[in-house]
Amino acid sequence: MVKFLSELWDTNLREVKRLQRKVEQINALESQFSQLDDNALRAKTIAYRERYAKGETLDDLLPEAFATVREAARRVLGQRHYDVQLMGGMVLHEGKIAEMKTGEGKTLVATLPVYLNALSGKGVHVVTVNDYLAKRDSEWMGKVYRFLGLSVGVILHHLNSDERRIAYNSDITYGTNNEFGFDYLRDNMAFTVADMVQRELNYAIVDEVDSILIDEARTPLIISGQAEESTELYYKFAQVVPKLRRDEDYTIDEKARTVAVTEEGVAKVEQILHVENLYDDANTHLVHHLNQALRAKELMKRDRDYVVKDGEVIIVDEFTGRLMFGRRYSEGLHQAIEAKENVKIENESQTLATITFQNYFRMYKKLAGMTGTAETEEAEFRKIYNLPVIVIPTNVPMVRADHPDVVYKTEKSKFNAVVDEIAEIHQTGRPILVGTISIEKSEELSNMLKRRGIPHQVLNAKYHEKEAEIIAQAGRSGTVTIATNMAGRGTDIVLGGNTEFLARDLLHSRGIEYQEATPEEYQLALSEAKQATREDHEKVVTLGGLHIIGTERHESRRIDNQLRGRSGRQGDPGSSRFFVAMEDDLMRLFGGEMISGWMEKLGWSEDMPIEHSAIAKRIEAAQRKVEARNFEIRKHVLDYDDVLNKQREIIYELRKMLLLGEDVHEKVISMFGDVTDHLLEVYANEKIIPEEWDLEGLLQAVYGTFLPPQAIELSDIDRLNHSELREAILDKAMEYYQAKETEIGAEHLREIERFVMLRTIDVKWMDHLEAMDGLKEGIGLRAYAQNDPLVAYKIEAYQMFKEMRDTINEEVVRELAKFQVVSEERLVQRPKVRNISTNLDEDGAQAVHQRVTGKKVGRNDPCPCGSGKKYKKCCGQANG
Repeated sequence: MVKFLSELWDTNLREVKRLQRKVEQINALESQFSQLDDNALRAKTIAYRERYAKGETLDDLLPEAFATVREAARRVLGQRHYDVQLMGGMVLHEGKIAEMKTGEGKTLVATLPVYLNALSGKGVHVVTVNDYLAKRDSEWMGKVYRFLGLSVGVILHHLNSDERRIAYNSDITYGTNNEFGFDYLRDNMAFTVADMVQRELNYAIVDEVDSILIDEARTPLIISGQAEESTELYYKFAQVVPKLRRDEDYTIDEKARTVAVTEEGVAKVEQILHVENLYDDANTHLVHHLNQALRAKELMKRDRDYVVKDGEVIIVDEFTGRLMFGRRYSEGLHQAIEAKENVKIENESQTLATITFQNYFRMYKKLAGMTGTAETEEAEFRKIYNLPVIVIPTNVPMVRADHPDVVYKTEKSKFNAVVDEIAEIHQTGRPILVGTISIEKSEELSNMLKRRGIPHQVLNAKYHEKEAEIIAQAGRSGTVTIATNMAGRGTDIVLGGNTEFLARDLLHSRGIEYQEATPEEYQLALSEAKQATREDHEKVVTLGGLHIIGTERHESRRIDNQLRGRSGRQGDPGSSRFFVAMEDDLMRLFGGEMISGWMEKLGWSEDMPIEHSAIAKRIEAAQRKVEARNFEIRKHVLDYDDVLNKQREIIYELRKMLLLGEDVHEKVISMFGDVTDHLLEVYANEKIIPEEWDLEGLLQAVYGTFLPPQAIELSDIDRLNHSELREAILDKAMEYYQAKETEIGAEHLREIERFVMLRTIDVKWMDHLEAMDGLKEGIGLRAYAQNDPLVAYKIEAYQMFKEMRDTINEEVVRELAKFQVVSEERLVQRPKVRNISTNLDEDGAQAVHQRVTGKKVGRNDPCPCGSGKKYKKCCGQANG
């Protein structure tokens, strides 16, 4: 009875049973499809497309399409989809998240829904966490798609616009989340349709969905231009903050990762800088520099948060331990770190275009994802992305032994115990994978192993291809691999080693590079590698499989589960154990006080290990606390970006209309009316009596906006009522504008209207983004006045957007009325996009930046667009 009730309430189990019925339909077709020759199997793609065009749905085609892919994969890759993989494919097709354990073949699973959805001809995007995986999977799984007559493209960082366009026009496109997002932003900065590369956002499958939609969800994508700002103040404050004393001049909240200057600290800084009042309006920039210098000093640790390499500060990804080349913290934090480390300071940037990953991925008509660890974050996936999580059973039962955590009093005693366990297990010949949470800790552990004479590989912050090679061989007997917790994600650890990588090593040992090997040489090496890995596999299985050691609990249970999941794939034996110290950040900040209190009373010595269920519960409670806090940070970013997103949609829709060449003449005429109404509201408001109108001021404003001086005399309008006044001004403006159209031709003027509107929208939108950044930075202070900052942000953002639109109208009208015809070669050229940089926003969330650069024009030079203004007051406003 209890079993029946549990099954009744287990929605995941009901889903699995529903999917199983469809699996039986697909299996029933297997014998029929296996009898088809290659041409007949390939012809199925054309037949399915014709049936789709005639009205059949993708759901109708699913059983046959899945059976086709299964047969194609068997022939091309030598891999046949298991039943559980068919289930995973169906979950992805339905726009859900498939949680499948490590080693269950998620890369192969994706071929099923990708092929099915590509039949619509609207494009399918497969999103990966790095370029290496995008390239690898597009080539590896691309064999199946090409065999079935579909085209495959891949978006890599070095591709130009033409190559990107070809890749996006393929049936299936692989790429990273950053590349897809930046291409979307660049398309919405394009000056012609021909400059755009993406098609509609139809269907995306996100590989390692938790990494991209959760871990990187605090990461706004930003395209930025370089702002001209002095770097001297950063060096100045790097010299000031060492003179301040912690807990006396400033306080640190490590949990919230914030710093606060005390009154004593303010007085000391004022004395050092010879400033009367640090919080005077004229000195607000000094407060900003002080805060960032303190954050750089106290919260940003070298070899944990960043490394200094070749005179450059490079961010370390907190989740993967990889170096994030070219990326930068925002709000001046990166510059403050550069000053602290006494390296060359790069200039700050101004935002030109931005979007969060949440709002980018929610634009897809259908979104799906796959990962080995999503269930712990299901509430967030549902709330933010409307993505349910379905846990797919493993193909073979899991037999990995997960041992209880061992807790030590100090970090030193913990690492001694870790080294002892590595030494003990290494003697047996079992492979060991050791997970650390930082570069600093991995190097510390490596030095300890060197002193004990234990050979090992250290995997931190290497290039992805080398990383994949090291992690792929971590299952060979006698191997000890130290890696940051998520390194090598996306590459299986096969017990006995990876055959293909071993074959390459054999070729290299014979002086033959893999790319230059003849087919005979490669086949010989592959055959030897297969024999070696087969024998080693049997040996490792007999010894007990891969042993996982976690040297510290991560703040997210999901990351710990991913580390554990590297062992025990496809029913392999394996084991795992985490070592914890009360000095670890997680325990120190979020849950150690109570345990430390108990242990002190019991006389806990430094080297005494403790295993207790109460401690395990306490650790999990600490992790839940941090996960909840991180979710709030991500939600906070999204709440604010949702406000900007509505404005972004309006602006991008208007740009799209202009790019598609729609006639905007009527829009321009209405702008003349809007600007006239605005001027009348200021100088001749109909709510006040005519005797109090400022008609002279009105005429001066009209002359400065869309009419030449003396086009209207004061005597022409001084006796008119409000509506007559409006009509007189507009008539004169239209007469003047019509004469301009006659002079240069209607067709030419339509093109100029489109160009002026596009350029003005871009410049004002960039200014608006900068203003919104400033608003967001200070809006939190409204809470002190008992106001909801988010509500205040929405109200003020709406007002600012309305003012921006008024400014756009006025600027467009002014430029069209005042423009002079210039030769084409003087028109400003579209700036070219180059290097990515990443910043952190004020919440500590990463923001990925991409800078744009063009031909250098002096700020006080005449603008190349021919407006007659200085460059800094015209097109140069985008550069600060």
